[in-house]
Amino acid sequence: MRGYVLVHTRAGEERDVVNEIKNVPGILRADMTFGPYDLIVEVEAPDLVAIGKLVYGRVRATPGVTDTLTCLAIS
Repeated sequence: MRGYVLVHTRAGEERDVVNEIKNVPGILRADMTFGPYDLIVEVEAPDLVAIGKLVYGRVRATPGVTDTLTCLAIS
């Protein structure tokens, strides 16, 4: 199962957050973006429970992250 996590960070901490999470198991890609969100993170895990643990336990727990929105991929 894959998903995309749209991330808000504290101002100026985008690069630190990307560097912190891009090597976490289950994170396929992490990119800084322009627009309403600061980062887009592609995640992959075997099931919805594992996606939730990855997002809440690793992405949201990263210092500098203030908010996330998770979008599950359907194909």
